[in-house]
Amino acid sequence: MSGSPDYKLDIAGVNGGSDSSESEQAKSERPYLSVLFACCSVYQRIYRNPEATAYLGRCPRCGKPVKIGISPDGTDAREFVVH
Repeated sequence: MSGSPDYKLDIAGVNGGSDSSESEQAKSERPYLSVLFACCSVYQRIYRNPEATAYLGRCPRCGKPVKIGISPDGTDAREFVVH
């Protein structure tokens, strides 16, 4: 076997990979909150809506909806429990 493989593995963001598209970068920088849905004991990220007025999501198991509003005098917390 030779010392170098016959393929090239290029993973964006690893070892200086610069081929990542802007949409991938925007997706990774998209604001989210970590939510524990107590109904099913499962964590889920919920993402900010395009209008930047609230974070919206659903429990991945039972589908219970959640909406966390954004306010100038709100909290800096990033983790929540939904009952």
